[in-house]
This record gives sequence, structure tokens and C-alpha cells, in this order.
Amino acid sequence: MDKYKDSSKELIEAPFLSTFVSKNKNGKTRLSWRGWRWLSIIVINAMFFISFFVDFQFLEGTLNGSRLLGFHLIDPFTSLEIFASEHHFHTNVIIGSVTLLVFYFFVGGKAYCSWVCPYGLLSEIGEHIHMKLVRKKIIKERKFSPNLRFYFWVVFLLAAFIDGYLVFEVINPIGIISRFITYGWSLAIVWVVIVLLFEIFFSRRGWCKYICPVGTTYNMLGWLSLTRIKWDMDKCDHCGACLVACPEEHVIEFTKPKHDKERQEKGITQVHIYNGDCILCNRCFDVCHEDAYNVDFRLKDLV
Repeated sequence: MDKYKDSSKELIEAPFLSTFVSKNKNGKTRLSWRGWRWLSIIVINAMFFISFFVDFQFLEGTLNGSRLLGFHLIDPFTSLEIFASEHHFHTNVIIGSVTLLVFYFFVGGKAYCSWVCPYGLLSEIGEHIHMKLVRKKIIKERKFSPNLRFYFWVVFLLAAFIDGYLVFEVINPIGIISRFITYGWSLAIVWVVIVLLFEIFFSRRGWCKYICPVGTTYNMLGWLSLTRIKWDMDKCDHCGACLVACPEEHVIEFTKPKHDKERQEKGITQVHIYNGDCILCNRCFDVCHEDAYNVDFRLKDLV
């Protein structure tokens, strides 16, 4: 328990910029996974802006719907909204959605949330502030059931079905930021600030964890996707750093020492994360000084 408290304090009080570099067990410094993820988010979203601003037809549109070299890409939840509101699918919508679903089936369902989503980047900053405020007892941490997101998922689709309009897109921070990056200023950006403040002062990554139907759609795919995080019990010293760093900490609940005896009795030393809530942010990699985590591609197990 003392090691857990020490890890928690170290992670929360460390300067945020220091989290863009990490050290392996041999003490070698490297760009952290957070650094690589932020670079991915910045590059992908910058391509939307560049394609529009200089009329370079490479990645056109926004994260809701785009064309990569003329090939359609449609966010799967947006496609469901279109079907709910119009009661039929367009051919391009089917092609664009299936393409993304196949892609994330291979790379990991909710990888979108940590490697592509621009609000996810803002949410990480808000999360850091939130955790500092909680530690200083300025605010209280509020946690809810992860299943709450599925209720919102149904509600937003029902709203599209009843109203005949993509209701969620009015308040979708991802779409608002993506349009802001591509086309410029909009008063809707104020809503993004409100959502961010909600996460800072009320619940750690509350929008992403409990409300966002885009992430919920990828969650469903995440249970099936081939890319998994693998944890090695023999390397783990149970410092608890990964549990503090993970934005979806319930997905690595199994790493707690109380489960070791059961695993030893069954002869299990390595465990894959099969929970669809894992966003493959690899923060557990960055903070683990024993290198107990690895990425495993399961295609080899299917052939």
C-alpha cells in the first residue's frame, strides 16, 4: 500500500511536460507513448487543416466524415446516427464505416480515443489538473459505473431516430474541435470548454468515460479487436503506478496482488486485457519501471 501511495504522489506531482519522456528499467530515456500519441493526434488533425487551407486533397473533411486520397472514411457512430434519422444507409457511408471498423479491428477498438481524437488530448490535460486538485483535497473524485455510457449511446440514437436529425453532433466535442481546426472559429467551442471544466472539477475524464457514444461504439469493437495489452505477473512488483496512470483503471484491476494466489494456482503468469474500455494509450508502459506490459497482436493465435 505504501508503494501505491508513493507511485500515486510521484505521478500526480510530476511536471506534466516530464510525462513526454520515460525511462526503461535500464534507465535509458526515450520518447514516451504519450509523446507518440500526442504527435499522432497533432499530425492527423493538422492534415485536415492543411488539406483545406492549401486545397491539397489528401485528407479532406473532418473526423465525422472525410476522404483520404478520395476514399471515404465515416465515423461508425455518425453512420448509426444517419441510419437512425434517415432509416437507410448511403453506399459511401457503408464503405467509409466498414473501412474504419476493419482498421480498428486490427489496431485496437478504442485506439481512436487516444491516438486520433483531439478532445482526448485536451482531456489528458484536464485529467492532470483534476488529479492534482483531488490530491490537494480541493475537489472530490466522483466515479460512476462504466456501463453508464451505454445508456447515453442508446439515448443519442433514439434522439436521432425521433427527431430525424443528428442531435448528438450539436454537442459532440470531437466534431466541434475537428471543424474548428479545419474551418476556423465557431462559438460552439465554448461548449468544449464547458465539457473540459466538467472533467476538471467534477469527474476524471467524465465525458470520455461515461458519456461519449463515439468511444462507446469503439468499445464494442474493442472486445473483438486483435491488438491487446499483455501483462506479465512475474515482472510486476505491484507498485500500483499503472493503476494511477490508467484513465480506465478498471480494465487492469486484475493486476492487484489480491489476485496473484488465484493465478498461481492456475499456473497463469501472463494476462491479456480483453476489456473493450482499454484505449491502448499505453500509459501503463510509460510508468512501469519493470516493463511488465507489452503489446500483443493476436492474429497469430487465429491461424
